[in-house]
Order: sequence, then C-alpha cells, then structure tokens
Amino acid sequence: MKPGSVTCVFVHGWAMNNAVWDDCIKLLPDWINVIVVDLPGHGSMAMVEADTLDDYVQSLVPLVHRPVLWIGWSLGGLAVLRLAELYPQRVAAAMLVATNPCFVSRQGWDCAVDESVFKQFALDLECNQQKTIRRFLALQVKGIDNVMNVVRQLQHSIQSRGMASASALSSGLEILLDTDLRQALSAIDCPVHWLLGAKDSLVPAELAIALKEEYAQHDVTVVSNAGHAPFISHPELFVEQLVRHAQQLRISQL
Repeated sequence: MKPGSVTCVFVHGWAMNNAVWDDCIKLLPDWINVIVVDLPGHGSMAMVEADTLDDYVQSLVPLVHRPVLWIGWSLGGLAVLRLAELYPQRVAAAMLVATNPCFVSRQGWDCAVDESVFKQFALDLECNQQKTIRRFLALQVKGIDNVMNVVRQLQHSIQSRGMASASALSSGLEILLDTDLRQALSAIDCPVHWLLGAKDSLVPAELAIALKEEYAQHDVTVVSNAGHAPFISHPELFVEQLVRHAQQLRISQL
C-alpha cells in the first residue's frame, strides 16, 4: 500500500452485491485504496452459506489486519457495526449509509419501520422472488426525483453479478427483523458517520434526531431528496463525505 493512502472497505446491502459501488469508486482519489466485498450468499459469494449477522462478520474479518475505514449500506451497515463491536482493532472509523442500529420499531424506538414490512417481504419471497426484489427496489427510490436512474443502477448491479441465493435473501431479512445493536453502538469507540436519506422508506429520517440525542459524538448527515440509496442518487455528495472522513484518518496516520 502506498504511503499516505487510506483503505476503505465497502459492504453492500440486502439482495445486492459489490457492483452497487462501481460508479462511486470511479470518483475517488487515487490515495484511497478500495476493497469491495460480496457478503456470503451474494454476488461472487453466492454459493457460500451464512445464516447470521456474525457469519457475515466472520467473512469480513480476514480482509484486513489493521484498522481501516468501513462503509456499510443498510444490512451491510449492521455487519460493519457488529464488526466494530467484536473486532475494534480492525475498524478505524465507520460510515453507515441508510442504516439503522435497529431496523424494526420497538418500545421506545419509533424511528424504524413496522416489523410487518420485513415479514411481508419474507412471505412474498416464498411466492415470487423476482417480484419481491422489484418491490424492494421500488421502496428504495420512493419519493425521490431521479427514480429510473437509481433503479437502473440497482438492477444493473444484480444482473451483472447475479441474484443472491434464496437462503441469503431469507436469512438477510431475518437479520434485519431481529437485530438490535443500540447498546453495542454505545460501546463503540471509533468515529461513526451516518449518511441518511430524507425520503428513505426503510430508514426513517427521524433516526437522525434519535442518533444526535443518544450518540452525540456521532456525525449525522441527512441528504434531502434521497431515498434508501443516497450513494447512487447523490454520488458526488456521498464521495465528498467519504473523502472527508478518509482525509481525517489520513491525517491521523501521519
């Protein structure tokens, strides 16, 4: 690795693969060393079985042996958070995109979706996998301006690397439904940066208020007119934020 460079590891979300990052990565400066990940059951790892969030984490651990910047989108953000909890020596900072430490609303946690959303996805998967993925893509872009552009990019990522396995889709929904990392988040010492969409149908923008109240040390940015994939709908803003966080690490390493 070049002196002065910063390594960034990108972790995709449910039903996707590492191709979702392609356009953003093209915009990064050459001093950022990029590692893109396919979670078990997705993309190039479609034949690898994984049932739990900790299984995902174990697939990430061997990628680096020193603290780096991790970027996790949605389900991938949960994996990054859990990695930071279990292996803090590998996480210099975390950038969490359209992620919620607890995706499902619970008592005292209203900045999340009702559990019926993910339960319905699980039921629909059993009947028609393709239709369920299309519905999921539609939710990701609901309410934003450049709907077709974002949908095309998400569809391209699936088509170029292949559909996630049926078992990975099912277990991923269970992880989104059952995981609650709010307490773990309080114990994580590294810098945590949140990038949320103001029109996200899966991670309500109200999460920003809760994060600022509960985790005042965290950096929270809400992108107006962005849905669940702000790095696709607003790539320049996403890259600007990422480079800023990477630059902070770069300075600290000098």
